[in-house]
Amino acid sequence: MKTDQRYIQPHNVNEAMTLIQKLFNEYRHAPLTDVLLKYHNNLIYRLKSDIYKAAEQENNSQQLSDLNQMIQIMEAWTKIRLNNQPFEGKMKNFKLVTNNSPKFKRHLHKIKGPLNHQASRH
Repeated sequence: MKTDQRYIQPHNVNEAMTLIQKLFNEYRHAPLTDVLLKYHNNLIYRLKSDIYKAAEQENNSQQLSDLNQMIQIMEAWTKIRLNNQPFEGKMKNFKLVTNNSPKFKRHLHKIKGPLNHQASRH
């Protein structure tokens, strides 16, 4: 039995960044505990150390800028949460996305005829 089955081994930098982004979005609203803070700081350390070195080896400037932006977002999360403030937004495509825009409800009504034809009223 392999011992590495418990851990996910990303094959490249983009896969590692996507995995960390997914994990961050899962716990971003969780209550702040010592365990969560230690876990979060470990993810930041991984981004700054081995993932950053691998990104430099791949020599992709867009990926390096995304990685730096991701590190800044995660460090900002730490500061905001340590001040007992709610963290608004989530990470999408390695950028912070806030949903401050209003959402409009769509009311569908069926037009007489086949079920496929529906119109939206605003």
